[in-house]
Amino acid sequence: MQSAGGQTLAESLGITSGSIVLELGFDEDSSEDIRGAFAEAAGSAIVDFEDVDVADVSLVWFRDGDEDLIDLLVDAIAPLTETGVVWLMTPKPGRPGHVTPADIADAAPTAGLAVTRTVSASRDWQGTRLVTPKGNRR
Repeated sequence: MQSAGGQTLAESLGITSGSIVLELGFDEDSSEDIRGAFAEAAGSAIVDFEDVDVADVSLVWFRDGDEDLIDLLVDAIAPLTETGVVWLMTPKPGRPGHVTPADIADAAPTAGLAVTRTVSASRDWQGTRLVTPKGNRR
């Protein structure tokens, strides 16, 4: 999957070879194209909590109606490296389970994160990049 700049989606999102990608919130509607792009750019399979102590990237799937976004984000940052990022994938507007940008903006600071940008990740999913503010890093 190529972006307008000729990079793969995962490369444009900052996923590099050797990155450890942790996934949370996977379900049957999660995009296999996005998952595959992340795994290909990292050069290894995406992992879950049972397989990793430290991660560089958390790939998080969330839909309106899922449990609790704040709790999921807190779980996503727990194993991240100091420079790690969270990519929150949510259904685009008009798709079932769409999450409003206001909901993400409200949940992020409570979880200890800041929203930096949102991108179109696929036809059905958008990605929001979340980071730990520099003053809050370990």
